[in-house]
Amino acid sequence: MPSVQNLFDDANGHFAIGEIDEATALYRQCVALDPDFFDGWHALGMALLKTDHVKEAIGCGLQAVTLKPNDLLAWTSLSQMYVRDGNIPEAEAAKGNARILSLGGRVVK
Repeated sequence: MPSVQNLFDDANGHFAIGEIDEATALYRQCVALDPDFFDGWHALGMALLKTDHVKEAIGCGLQAVTLKPNDLLAWTSLSQMYVRDGNIPEAEAAKGNARILSLGGRVVK
């Protein structure tokens, strides 16, 4: 059975050449094997966003910021997901957290 990291690397390879469905399937395997795998949740969310599965992408984005609440990229991505969904108040809140982090602050102590 391949490791989570090997699956993730394979998924990233597919993503890089535009094979988003293949990448998505592998990212799903990553988070199924390791539900605490931040990079897998973040990448899965971005792949889903790219294929217009916006609601599911938001769920992945929320999981990512739950696992790493002080990750700037995770909050920025979540903001983009909310914008795509038309949920501007949530997008602004996520962007606000990203701004706090970009200035050296912390969202969660």
